[in-house]
Amino acid sequence: MTDAPVLQLTGVTQQYGEGATSVSALSGVDLTVQRGELVAIMGASGSGKSTLLSIAGGLQKPTTGEVIVEGTYLSTASARQLAQLRRRSLGFVFQDFNLIPTLTALENVTLPLELDGFRARVARRAGRDALASVGLEDKLAAYPDDLSGGQQQRVAIARAVVGGRRLILADEPTGALDSVTGEAVMKMIRSRVDQGAAGILVTHEARHAAWADRIVFLRDGRIVDQSRRDGAETLLAGTP
Repeated sequence: MTDAPVLQLTGVTQQYGEGATSVSALSGVDLTVQRGELVAIMGASGSGKSTLLSIAGGLQKPTTGEVIVEGTYLSTASARQLAQLRRRSLGFVFQDFNLIPTLTALENVTLPLELDGFRARVARRAGRDALASVGLEDKLAAYPDDLSGGQQQRVAIARAVVGGRRLILADEPTGALDSVTGEAVMKMIRSRVDQGAAGILVTHEARHAAWADRIVFLRDGRIVDQSRRDGAETLLAGTP
């Protein structure tokens, strides 16, 4: 791993509303993720897990604090710079897949590259390679409705990693999948991180968090505990 982190959150807070009705989703969160590191975020519903992921990916701005992705300060980045960063550096994997139903598997994967100005032939080659890496080289022309849930999630992962994205953000990516397919999805995410990406995995499943190098626990918007892989079993043993 390099010394410079891929992702750094410093003093991040997120507050909704004002006065007596205000709600604090995150409170003073500090988090650093290095290249080649997968960090699992765990916590009860409403603890701030998805908010943290959204802020890390520049989908929303924190109330206070700073987010830095590959040296880019998101607070001062323009809308164009943020869009470019998401296309080139960030890969999102969501529980509900977010595939475009009118596009084939290959078109769904290559769309971010084409929007970023890649020539169609180059984008298609990269898309085919990404789909092959998740075992879907025979489903290039299939539409999402013709694919199983597990296959759709693999297409979403191929889209998240195509073009060599360096930060993978996964929000409950196995929540809608059976246990066998869920384990396969975790292997794919782990493999991409082992190849040099940084990753954040939001999950409520201890067996999936066990794939991570570090587990961070959130409670009421604050990091209350964390452990690296060699100490994770002790933390997970007490997870409800």
